Amino acid sequence: MSAAQPLLVAHVIHHLVIGGMENGVVNLINHLPAERFRHAVVCIEDASDFAQRIQREDVEVHLLHRSKIGAWRLRWRLLNLFRRLRPDIVHSRGLSGLDALVPARLTGVKTVHSEHGFNVDDLHGLGRRQTLLRRVHAPLVRRYIAVSKDLQRLMVTRWGVREASVTQIYNGVDTERFVPAWPRRRDVLPAALWAQDMFVVGTVGRLQPVKDQETLLRAFARVLTRRPEWRSRLRLMLVGDGPNMASLRATADELGIASQAWLAGAQTDVPALLQAIDVFVLPSLMEGISNTLLEAMACGMPVLATAVGGNVELVEESVTGATFAPGDVERLAGLIEDYVRNPELCEGQGRAARQKAEQSFSLRTMVSRYQDFYEAL
Repeated sequence: MSAAQPLLVAHVIHHLVIGGMENGVVNLINHLPAERFRHAVVCIEDASDFAQRIQREDVEVHLLHRSKIGAWRLRWRLLNLFRRLRPDIVHSRGLSGLDALVPARLTGVKTVHSEHGFNVDDLHGLGRRQTLLRRVHAPLVRRYIAVSKDLQRLMVTRWGVREASVTQIYNGVDTERFVPAWPRRRDVLPAALWAQDMFVVGTVGRLQPVKDQETLLRAFARVLTRRPEWRSRLRLMLVGDGPNMASLRATADELGIASQAWLAGAQTDVPALLQAIDVFVLPSLMEGISNTLLEAMACGMPVLATAVGGNVELVEESVTGATFAPGDVERLAGLIEDYVRNPELCEGQGRAARQKAEQSFSLRTMVSRYQDFYEAL
């Protein structure tokens, strides 16, 4: 490889919209050295204005709209696209990315496949159809990347992937963009929510079933039922948009917490909003490696997360936060009470979370590992 001819990586993803995996792809494109790497993004479906977060002007984004043209026409278009682009590496991601593997093999391109988590219809990656598809395509993949040790084990034990062909690389967080604020910021919240001695419980993520924000709403309401004197100061912030927005608003009304809760919708300045949260909650039914969990840690707050997937690899019990079982409203409510009663616990664990993000999960570390991985191919 010479400086005049950097490697071209074609990133194949389902769609380029707001999401943790998509954010990771954009971060890679923006931070891998331009003199060594070029990029193309191939969307099996489509893209949103999230694509504008790609800072390089030389990156082509290709939209293939599989749901409109069908799987066979999609593969034919992929074959012609790879013949034209002549990428050095095709890096497919997720189940829909498997469609790119046969066209890549037919054009002689080296293939990498990675998994980043699962949807609510196959929470644990064990669905028969999905497992069969992954097993059938395994011989077409030269190397695999798993974003967590949990996913790495699943690839080897259930999908028939050779252990030697899997590299585990954690997601990374930009610790220069996501920074702590002590004391926590309050100016970013609506003025109607301001209160003396305010304490904010919050989460960030797409409002969809797998993220299970309803458990957080119910735990928050249970805390206020047990501690009604906290109604004047305890606040809940949900940042994100998605198909569950209307049902979550209805649940907040039903639980009588609408005046204490802010369903903020999609927001652009997530770092500032995270700086307003005292304790972060991730109630997901399943996660690969959560970018928002890493961002919360980098912003210096304790994190409460479900004990699923890669979450247990990020949260250090009683050091950077705590875990709870999916849907366990009572356990989550008790944890929230502990932190509200003990602000010193928030600050101590928040500082530990920031330190862990810097030392183990920085964006710089992630980009360096991907660079080494790609160049080794």
